[in-house]
Amino acid sequence: MDPEIYYAEVIEKTATYVNPGLAKLLAFAGFGVEMKAEGCYIWDQEGKKYLDCLGGYGTFALGHRHPKVVEAVKRQLDIMPLSAKAFFNAKQADLAEMLAKRAPKGLQYTFFSNSGTEAVEAALKFAKATTGKAKIVSTQGAYHGKTIGALATTGKTKYQKNFEPLMPGVEFIDYGNLDQARTAIDNQTAAMIIETIQGEGGIVVPPAGYIAGLREICTRNGALLIADEVQTGMGRSGTLFGCEAEGITPDILTLAKALGGGVMPIGATMGTPEVWDKVFGENPLLHTSTFGGNELACAAGIATIQTIEEDGLLERCRKMGEKLIAGLKQVQIEHSDLVKEVRGRGLMIGVELTMDEVGELSVAQMLKRGMCVAYTLNNPRVIRFEPPFIISESEVDFAVETFRSAIAETSELLASLV
Repeated sequence: MDPEIYYAEVIEKTATYVNPGLAKLLAFAGFGVEMKAEGCYIWDQEGKKYLDCLGGYGTFALGHRHPKVVEAVKRQLDIMPLSAKAFFNAKQADLAEMLAKRAPKGLQYTFFSNSGTEAVEAALKFAKATTGKAKIVSTQGAYHGKTIGALATTGKTKYQKNFEPLMPGVEFIDYGNLDQARTAIDNQTAAMIIETIQGEGGIVVPPAGYIAGLREICTRNGALLIADEVQTGMGRSGTLFGCEAEGITPDILTLAKALGGGVMPIGATMGTPEVWDKVFGENPLLHTSTFGGNELACAAGIATIQTIEEDGLLERCRKMGEKLIAGLKQVQIEHSDLVKEVRGRGLMIGVELTMDEVGELSVAQMLKRGMCVAYTLNNPRVIRFEPPFIISESEVDFAVETFRSAIAETSELLASLV
Protein backbone atom coordinates (compact mmCIF):
# COMPACT_ATOMS: atom_id res chain seq x y z
CA MET A 1 0.00 0.00 0.00
CA ASP A 2 1.08 3.57 -0.68
CA PRO A 3 2.75 4.93 2.52
CA GLU A 4 0.72 8.15 2.45
CA ILE A 5 -2.57 6.26 2.14
CA TYR A 6 -1.54 3.86 4.89
CA TYR A 7 -0.53 6.77 7.17
CA ALA A 8 -3.86 8.51 6.60
CA GLU A 9 -5.76 5.30 7.37
CA VAL A 10 -3.91 4.73 10.64
CA ILE A 11 -4.54 8.32 11.72
CA GLU A 12 -8.22 7.99 10.89
CA LYS A 13 -8.60 4.71 12.80
CA THR A 14 -6.71 6.13 15.78
CA ALA A 15 -8.90 9.22 15.81
CA THR A 16 -12.10 7.19 15.39
CA TYR A 17 -11.44 4.25 17.70
CA VAL A 18 -8.57 5.08 20.06
CA ASN A 19 -8.09 8.74 21.00
CA PRO A 20 -8.96 11.71 18.74
CA GLY A 21 -6.81 14.18 20.67
CA LEU A 22 -3.79 11.91 20.64
CA ALA A 23 -4.15 11.34 16.91
CA LYS A 24 -4.17 15.09 16.34
CA LEU A 25 -1.18 15.65 18.61
CA LEU A 26 1.02 12.97 17.03
CA ALA A 27 0.11 14.03 13.49
CA PHE A 28 0.83 17.68 14.28
CA ALA A 29 4.24 16.79 15.74
CA GLY A 30 5.09 14.81 12.62
CA PHE A 31 5.28 11.31 14.10
CA GLY A 32 4.69 8.55 11.57
CA VAL A 33 3.55 4.95 12.04
CA GLU A 34 6.07 2.72 13.78
CA MET A 35 6.63 -0.26 11.49
CA LYS A 36 9.66 -2.07 12.89
CA ALA A 37 12.45 -1.57 15.38
CA GLU A 38 15.84 -3.07 16.10
CA GLY A 39 18.69 -2.03 18.35
CA CYS A 40 18.68 1.75 18.71
CA TYR A 41 16.44 2.41 15.70
CA ILE A 42 12.78 2.68 14.70
CA TRP A 43 11.49 2.71 11.10
CA ASP A 44 8.28 4.41 9.98
CA GLN A 45 5.82 3.66 7.15
CA GLU A 46 8.04 5.38 4.60
CA GLY A 47 11.08 3.35 5.61
CA LYS A 48 12.73 6.34 7.32
CA LYS A 49 15.06 5.37 10.16
CA TYR A 50 15.11 7.18 13.51
CA LEU A 51 17.69 6.99 16.28
CA ASP A 52 15.57 6.30 19.37
CA CYS A 53 16.77 8.65 22.09
CA LEU A 54 13.40 8.52 23.86
CA GLY A 55 13.74 4.82 24.54
CA GLY A 56 10.12 4.24 25.54
CA TYR A 57 10.58 6.60 28.51
CA GLY A 58 13.31 4.32 29.80
CA THR A 59 11.85 0.98 28.67
CA PHE A 60 14.39 0.10 25.97
CA ALA A 61 17.54 -0.10 28.08
CA LEU A 62 18.72 -3.00 25.92
CA GLY A 63 17.40 -1.49 22.72
CA HIS A 64 14.59 -2.90 20.60
CA ARG A 65 14.23 -6.65 20.20
CA HIS A 66 17.44 -7.58 21.96
CA PRO A 67 18.18 -11.10 20.64
CA LYS A 68 18.91 -12.63 24.07
CA VAL A 69 15.61 -11.44 25.52
CA VAL A 70 13.63 -12.32 22.40
CA GLU A 71 15.09 -15.83 22.38
CA ALA A 72 14.29 -16.35 26.07
CA VAL A 73 10.68 -15.29 25.51
CA LYS A 74 10.35 -17.46 22.39
CA ARG A 75 11.60 -20.50 24.31
CA GLN A 76 9.14 -19.87 27.11
CA LEU A 77 6.28 -19.28 24.67
CA ASP A 78 6.67 -22.84 23.42
CA ILE A 79 6.54 -24.23 26.96
CA MET A 80 4.05 -22.19 29.02
CA PRO A 81 3.28 -18.52 28.36
CA LEU A 82 1.02 -17.68 31.32
CA SER A 83 0.77 -19.02 34.83
CA ALA A 84 -2.11 -21.30 35.81
CA LYS A 85 -1.88 -19.55 39.22
CA ALA A 86 -2.48 -22.77 41.18
CA PHE A 87 1.01 -24.28 40.93
CA PHE A 88 4.49 -23.11 41.87
CA ASN A 89 5.98 -20.78 39.23
CA ALA A 90 9.71 -21.48 38.77
CA LYS A 91 10.40 -18.48 36.51
CA GLN A 92 8.83 -16.14 39.04
CA ALA A 93 10.88 -17.67 41.85
CA ASP A 94 14.09 -17.42 39.81
CA LEU A 95 13.55 -13.77 38.92
CA ALA A 96 12.61 -12.87 42.49
CA GLU A 97 15.83 -14.53 43.71
CA MET A 98 17.92 -12.64 41.15
CA LEU A 99 16.40 -9.32 42.21
CA ALA A 100 16.85 -10.03 45.93
CA LYS A 101 20.53 -10.87 45.44
CA ARG A 102 21.16 -7.61 43.58
CA ALA A 103 18.91 -5.11 45.33
CA PRO A 104 19.94 -3.10 48.39
CA LYS A 105 20.36 -5.43 51.35
CA GLY A 106 17.10 -6.27 53.08
CA LEU A 107 14.80 -6.16 50.06
CA GLN A 108 14.13 -9.89 50.10
CA TYR A 109 10.68 -10.31 48.58
CA THR A 110 9.04 -9.31 45.28
CA PHE A 111 5.43 -9.03 44.19
CA PHE A 112 5.09 -9.02 40.40
CA SER A 113 2.54 -7.06 38.39
CA ASN A 114 2.35 -5.73 34.83
CA SER A 115 3.29 -2.05 34.92
CA GLY A 116 4.85 0.75 36.91
CA THR A 117 1.60 2.19 38.17
CA GLU A 118 0.52 -1.26 39.41
CA ALA A 119 3.83 -1.58 41.22
CA VAL A 120 3.20 1.77 42.91
CA GLU A 121 -0.38 0.81 43.83
CA ALA A 122 0.99 -2.27 45.58
CA ALA A 123 3.64 -0.18 47.35
CA LEU A 124 1.05 2.27 48.71
CA LYS A 125 -1.19 -0.58 49.92
CA PHE A 126 1.77 -2.35 51.53
CA ALA A 127 2.86 0.83 53.33
CA LYS A 128 -0.60 1.33 54.81
CA ALA A 129 -0.91 -2.30 55.84
CA THR A 130 2.53 -2.29 57.46
CA THR A 131 2.17 0.92 59.47
CA GLY A 132 -1.57 1.10 60.07
CA LYS A 133 -1.37 4.73 58.99
CA ALA A 134 -2.88 6.57 56.03
CA LYS A 135 -0.77 9.66 55.32
CA ILE A 136 1.51 9.57 52.25
CA VAL A 137 4.10 12.24 51.49
CA SER A 138 5.10 12.84 47.87
CA THR A 139 6.81 15.62 45.92
CA GLN A 140 5.76 18.36 43.54
CA GLY A 141 6.40 17.34 39.94
CA ALA A 142 6.52 13.66 40.87
CA TYR A 143 5.18 11.03 38.50
CA HIS A 144 4.11 7.73 40.03
CA GLY A 145 1.41 6.65 37.59
CA LYS A 146 -2.19 7.36 36.65
CA THR A 147 -4.24 4.68 38.40
CA ILE A 148 -6.29 6.15 41.22
CA GLY A 149 -3.88 5.60 44.10
CA ALA A 150 -0.70 6.32 42.18
CA LEU A 151 -2.36 9.38 40.64
CA ALA A 152 -3.02 10.77 44.10
CA THR A 153 0.76 10.81 44.65
CA THR A 154 1.58 12.21 41.18
CA GLY A 155 2.45 15.84 41.71
CA LYS A 156 0.63 17.51 38.83
CA THR A 157 -2.94 18.75 39.30
CA LYS A 158 -3.80 18.75 35.59
CA TYR A 159 -3.83 14.93 35.64
CA GLN A 160 -5.82 14.77 38.88
CA LYS A 161 -8.68 17.27 38.73
CA ASN A 162 -10.99 15.29 36.41
CA PHE A 163 -10.80 12.22 38.66
CA GLU A 164 -11.29 13.71 42.11
CA PRO A 165 -11.83 12.75 44.84
CA LEU A 166 -8.60 10.78 44.79
CA MET A 167 -7.07 8.72 47.59
CA PRO A 168 -7.08 11.05 50.60
CA GLY A 169 -4.20 11.80 52.93
CA VAL A 170 -1.47 12.77 50.45
CA GLU A 171 0.77 15.76 51.17
CA PHE A 172 3.18 17.28 48.64
CA ILE A 173 6.54 18.90 49.36
CA ASP A 174 9.28 20.29 47.12
CA TYR A 175 11.67 17.73 45.68
CA GLY A 176 15.14 18.02 47.18
CA ASN A 177 14.04 20.02 50.27
CA LEU A 178 14.89 18.12 53.46
CA ASP A 179 13.56 20.87 55.72
CA GLN A 180 10.09 20.44 54.24
CA ALA A 181 10.46 16.67 54.58
CA ARG A 182 11.25 16.99 58.29
CA THR A 183 8.01 18.92 58.78
CA ALA A 184 5.78 16.76 56.57
CA ILE A 185 6.94 13.29 57.65
CA ASP A 186 5.52 12.76 61.14
CA ASN A 187 4.22 9.96 63.34
CA GLN A 188 1.01 9.83 61.29
CA THR A 189 2.89 9.14 58.04
CA ALA A 190 2.67 5.71 56.46
CA ALA A 191 5.31 6.42 53.82
CA MET A 192 7.32 8.89 51.82
CA ILE A 193 7.34 7.96 48.12
CA ILE A 194 10.26 9.33 46.13
CA GLU A 195 11.90 8.97 42.73
CA THR A 196 15.66 8.67 43.07
CA ILE A 197 15.79 10.96 40.04
CA GLN A 198 12.58 12.73 39.04
CA GLY A 199 11.67 11.63 35.53
CA GLU A 200 8.56 13.38 34.27
CA GLY A 201 9.32 16.30 36.60
CA GLY A 202 12.17 17.20 34.27
CA ILE A 203 15.05 14.77 34.93
CA VAL A 204 15.75 16.37 38.30
CA VAL A 205 18.79 14.93 40.09
CA PRO A 206 18.46 15.34 43.88
CA PRO A 207 21.11 17.16 45.88
CA ALA A 208 23.74 14.96 47.51
CA GLY A 209 22.47 13.44 50.74
CA TYR A 210 18.79 13.98 49.98
CA ILE A 211 17.69 10.35 49.63
CA ALA A 212 19.81 9.34 52.63
CA GLY A 213 18.26 12.21 54.58
CA LEU A 214 14.77 10.97 53.74
CA ARG A 215 15.78 7.50 54.93
CA GLU A 216 16.82 8.90 58.31
CA ILE A 217 13.68 11.04 58.69
CA CYS A 218 11.38 8.13 57.84
CA THR A 219 13.15 5.79 60.25
CA ARG A 220 12.95 8.34 63.07
CA ASN A 221 9.19 8.79 62.59
CA GLY A 222 8.24 5.16 62.01
CA ALA A 223 7.34 5.82 58.37
CA LEU A 224 8.36 3.69 55.40
CA LEU A 225 10.50 4.93 52.51
CA ILE A 226 9.22 3.90 49.07
CA ALA A 227 11.81 4.28 46.30
CA ASP A 228 10.01 4.57 42.97
CA GLU A 229 12.59 3.17 40.56
CA VAL A 230 10.21 2.50 37.67
CA GLN A 231 12.47 4.66 35.47
CA THR A 232 15.81 4.55 37.26
CA GLY A 233 15.78 0.82 38.00
CA MET A 234 17.75 -1.68 35.91
CA GLY A 235 20.68 0.64 35.31
CA ARG A 236 19.22 3.79 33.74
CA SER A 237 21.17 6.10 36.05
CA GLY A 238 24.40 4.08 35.81
CA THR A 239 23.84 1.73 38.75
CA LEU A 240 21.39 -1.17 38.77
CA PHE A 241 19.23 0.72 41.28
CA GLY A 242 19.19 4.50 41.68
CA CYS A 243 19.22 4.36 45.48
CA GLU A 244 22.69 2.79 45.28
CA ALA A 245 24.04 6.29 44.68
CA GLU A 246 23.60 7.01 48.40
CA GLY A 247 23.92 3.48 49.72
CA ILE A 248 20.52 3.31 51.38
CA THR A 249 17.88 0.58 51.57
CA PRO A 250 14.27 1.67 51.16
CA ASP A 251 11.52 -0.36 52.82
CA ILE A 252 9.77 -0.78 49.47
CA LEU A 253 11.13 -0.41 45.93
CA THR A 254 9.20 -0.37 42.67
CA LEU A 255 10.43 -1.46 39.24
CA ALA A 256 8.97 -1.76 35.73
CA LYS A 257 9.90 -0.37 32.28
CA ALA A 258 13.42 -1.74 31.60
CA LEU A 259 12.91 -4.92 33.66
CA GLY A 260 11.10 -6.53 30.72
CA GLY A 261 14.06 -5.96 28.40
CA GLY A 262 11.95 -3.99 25.94
CA VAL A 263 10.08 -7.18 25.02
CA MET A 264 7.53 -7.89 27.78
CA PRO A 265 5.62 -5.62 30.19
CA ILE A 266 6.37 -6.34 33.85
CA GLY A 267 6.15 -4.49 37.15
CA ALA A 268 7.71 -5.41 40.48
CA THR A 269 7.30 -4.26 44.08
CA MET A 270 10.12 -5.30 46.39
CA GLY A 271 9.99 -5.19 50.17
CA THR A 272 11.60 -6.24 53.42
CA PRO A 273 10.56 -9.24 55.56
CA GLU A 274 8.92 -6.82 58.00
CA VAL A 275 6.69 -5.43 55.24
CA TRP A 276 5.84 -8.86 53.83
CA ASP A 277 4.94 -10.21 57.26
CA LYS A 278 2.46 -7.38 57.85
CA VAL A 279 0.93 -7.64 54.37
CA PHE A 280 0.89 -11.39 53.73
CA GLY A 281 1.50 -12.94 57.16
CA GLU A 282 -2.15 -13.74 57.89
CA ASN A 283 -3.45 -13.89 54.33
CA PRO A 284 -1.01 -14.76 51.51
CA LEU A 285 -3.71 -13.80 48.97
CA LEU A 286 -4.34 -10.32 50.36
CA HIS A 287 -2.90 -8.73 47.21
CA THR A 288 -2.81 -10.65 43.93
CA SER A 289 -2.55 -10.22 40.15
CA THR A 290 -3.87 -12.63 37.51
CA PHE A 291 -1.16 -11.84 34.97
CA GLY A 292 1.56 -10.60 37.31
CA GLY A 293 4.62 -12.84 37.42
CA ASN A 294 3.63 -14.76 34.29
CA GLU A 295 6.29 -16.98 32.77
CA LEU A 296 6.82 -14.91 29.62
CA ALA A 297 7.44 -11.70 31.54
CA CYS A 298 9.69 -13.38 34.09
CA ALA A 299 11.71 -15.07 31.34
CA ALA A 300 12.26 -11.62 29.85
CA GLY A 301 13.27 -10.20 33.24
CA ILE A 302 15.80 -12.97 33.85
CA ALA A 303 17.34 -12.51 30.39
CA THR A 304 17.46 -8.75 30.93
CA ILE A 305 19.48 -8.99 34.13
CA GLN A 306 21.79 -11.58 32.61
CA THR A 307 22.38 -9.40 29.53
CA ILE A 308 23.09 -6.27 31.56
CA GLU A 309 25.73 -8.15 33.55
CA GLU A 310 27.25 -10.31 30.82
CA ASP A 311 27.57 -7.42 28.36
CA GLY A 312 28.86 -4.86 30.88
CA LEU A 313 25.98 -2.49 30.14
CA LEU A 314 26.11 -0.57 33.42
CA GLU A 315 29.63 0.60 32.65
CA ARG A 316 28.60 1.34 29.07
CA CYS A 317 25.61 3.34 30.31
CA ARG A 318 27.88 5.48 32.48
CA LYS A 319 30.46 5.97 29.71
CA MET A 320 27.96 6.84 26.99
CA GLY A 321 26.08 9.07 29.43
CA GLU A 322 29.19 11.09 30.20
CA LYS A 323 29.88 11.52 26.49
CA LEU A 324 26.32 12.55 25.69
CA ILE A 325 26.13 15.02 28.58
CA ALA A 326 29.45 16.58 27.55
CA GLY A 327 28.24 17.03 23.97
CA LEU A 328 24.91 18.50 25.00
CA LYS A 329 26.65 20.91 27.38
CA GLN A 330 28.75 22.16 24.49
CA VAL A 331 25.54 22.95 22.60
CA GLN A 332 24.31 24.75 25.71
CA ILE A 333 27.38 27.00 25.59
CA GLU A 334 26.77 27.73 21.92
CA HIS A 335 23.06 28.49 22.40
CA SER A 336 22.79 29.75 25.96
CA ASP A 337 19.84 31.93 24.97
CA LEU A 338 17.74 28.82 24.31
CA VAL A 339 19.41 26.06 26.36
CA LYS A 340 19.28 26.71 30.11
CA GLU A 341 20.76 23.53 31.60
CA VAL A 342 21.92 19.99 30.87
CA ARG A 343 21.61 17.54 33.75
CA GLY A 344 21.33 13.86 34.48
CA ARG A 345 23.10 10.70 35.53
CA GLY A 346 23.97 7.73 33.36
CA LEU A 347 21.67 7.74 30.32
CA MET A 348 18.83 9.56 32.06
CA ILE A 349 19.48 13.06 30.76
CA GLY A 350 17.39 16.21 30.60
CA VAL A 351 18.01 19.38 28.61
CA GLU A 352 16.08 22.31 30.03
CA LEU A 353 15.23 25.03 27.53
CA THR A 354 14.39 28.65 28.24
CA MET A 355 10.79 28.57 27.00
CA ASP A 356 8.03 26.06 26.23
CA GLU A 357 8.01 26.87 22.52
CA VAL A 358 11.64 25.86 22.14
CA GLY A 359 10.85 22.37 23.40
CA GLU A 360 7.95 21.85 21.01
CA LEU A 361 9.83 23.20 17.99
CA SER A 362 13.09 21.40 18.71
CA VAL A 363 11.37 18.01 19.11
CA ALA A 364 9.85 18.44 15.64
CA GLN A 365 13.20 19.54 14.22
CA MET A 366 15.00 16.52 15.64
CA LEU A 367 12.31 14.19 14.35
CA LYS A 368 12.72 15.70 10.89
CA ARG A 369 16.45 14.93 11.13
CA GLY A 370 15.95 11.29 12.08
CA MET A 371 15.99 11.26 15.87
CA CYS A 372 13.15 10.51 18.26
CA VAL A 373 12.93 12.45 21.54
CA ALA A 374 10.16 13.99 23.65
CA TYR A 375 9.77 16.46 26.45
CA THR A 376 9.01 15.36 30.01
CA LEU A 377 5.34 15.03 30.91
CA ASN A 378 5.32 17.46 33.84
CA ASN A 379 7.79 19.97 32.39
CA PRO A 380 7.53 20.71 28.63
CA ARG A 381 10.70 22.80 28.77
CA VAL A 382 12.83 19.71 29.37
CA ILE A 383 13.83 17.44 26.49
CA ARG A 384 14.63 13.94 27.72
CA PHE A 385 17.42 11.79 26.31
CA GLU A 386 17.04 8.14 27.41
CA PRO A 387 18.62 6.08 24.63
CA PRO A 388 19.43 2.36 24.93
CA PHE A 389 22.56 1.44 26.86
CA ILE A 390 23.87 -0.20 23.69
CA ILE A 391 24.14 3.16 21.91
CA SER A 392 27.52 3.58 20.19
CA GLU A 393 29.91 6.52 20.31
CA SER A 394 29.08 7.44 16.72
CA GLU A 395 25.37 7.38 17.55
CA VAL A 396 25.99 9.66 20.53
CA ASP A 397 27.82 12.02 18.17
CA PHE A 398 24.84 11.90 15.79
CA ALA A 399 22.48 12.69 18.69
CA VAL A 400 24.53 15.72 19.71
CA GLU A 401 24.83 17.04 16.15
CA THR A 402 21.12 16.52 15.56
CA PHE A 403 20.29 18.45 18.71
CA ARG A 404 22.74 21.19 17.72
CA SER A 405 21.25 21.68 14.26
CA ALA A 406 17.69 21.47 15.61
CA ILE A 407 18.37 24.19 18.17
CA ALA A 408 20.07 26.33 15.53
CA GLU A 409 17.07 26.11 13.19
CA THR A 410 14.67 26.69 16.08
CA SER A 411 16.61 29.84 16.91
CA GLU A 412 16.25 31.02 13.33
CA LEU A 413 12.52 30.29 13.33
CA LEU A 414 11.98 32.23 16.55
CA ALA A 415 14.05 35.14 15.25
CA SER A 416 11.88 35.33 12.12
CA LEU A 417 8.78 35.71 14.28
CA VAL A 418 10.11 38.76 16.14
